Amino acid sequence: MSAPTAPAPADERLRPQPLWRKALVRPSVGAAIAALVVFTFFAAVDDSGTFTSPNGIASWLAVSASYGIMACAVSLLMISGEVDLSSGVMTGSTGLLLGMMVTEVGLNFWLALPVVVLFAVLIGFTNGMLVTWTRLPSFIVTLASMFVLMGLNSGVTQLVTGQVRVGGIDQASGYGLAQWVFGSRLDSEWALTVAVGWWVLVIVAGTWVLQRTRQGNWIYAVGGEKNAARNSGVPVRRTKVSMFIVVSLAAALVGTINAVELTSVSAGQGTGYEFYYIIAAVVGGTLMTGGAGSVIGASLGALILGMTTLGIQYAGWDSTWRFTFFGLILFWAVMLNIWVRDRAERGRR
Repeated sequence: MSAPTAPAPADERLRPQPLWRKALVRPSVGAAIAALVVFTFFAAVDDSGTFTSPNGIASWLAVSASYGIMACAVSLLMISGEVDLSSGVMTGSTGLLLGMMVTEVGLNFWLALPVVVLFAVLIGFTNGMLVTWTRLPSFIVTLASMFVLMGLNSGVTQLVTGQVRVGGIDQASGYGLAQWVFGSRLDSEWALTVAVGWWVLVIVAGTWVLQRTRQGNWIYAVGGEKNAARNSGVPVRRTKVSMFIVVSLAAALVGTINAVELTSVSAGQGTGYEFYYIIAAVVGGTLMTGGAGSVIGASLGALILGMTTLGIQYAGWDSTWRFTFFGLILFWAVMLNIWVRDRAERGRR
């Protein structure tokens, strides 16, 4: 009689994982922890209590929304393995174009808006096609785009208006409805701006695309391994170009919101903000190399930047310290993300 055969070891991939370990491997967990730490810190150092008051919360949420809308789009592009350094300047370009259409040309706001959208699609399409056609790094292509747009913003604005800003947007035909759609308050007590509502819509839409659609699978695939994705039938060029267009459309939305809220746009508006969007995405767990990240994580990163921007102001510190905080937050949030993932992966062994 033969000896009983030992049972085969269970496949480790089928072993049930604890809920806490499943949570730790999500890229947004580190950002959520960092956001809680930042909130607690500024709530403690703000002796006036403004930071945690309804108006204070509404204020830093409004700042976070401006960062967050763009960070969501930038994170999608970064997951696909590319980066767009013209995204900050594009918010100013679209706002300036809108302002000139309604003040210098005299178009109704709602007739000028499609022109702005078409312009954004054209810029995004051009960036995407140049990157995929020339095979140059997107860093180089969009850096060139950034400088071209900076020159156009300043040169065309001075040529048309005689100055470096466009004002009087609130006098345009159709501004009343536009102000309600892009610049109104969601809640009178908390003074929440409608930009926060737009941010929430972008988060929902971006998360749905990533988690529930074939396009989302393609985005992760082309960012993870482009050649393998192409061999599997994934339309790599179309996927990447579409993500550049998404970033430009998000810039058009932010540029429109800013133009409506401020009623004027300067030629330098948005310059340098592309780094804020990238920081927010990276803090939220998006890899610079592509293939991993989430819209929710990028939004948490934007929330951290918004809380820091106004937290420093409410604490009575010199506002230039925010750059130091942004650098420290970027470094430690990324380190925290790595530590969290390593702990989760170690627990599987």
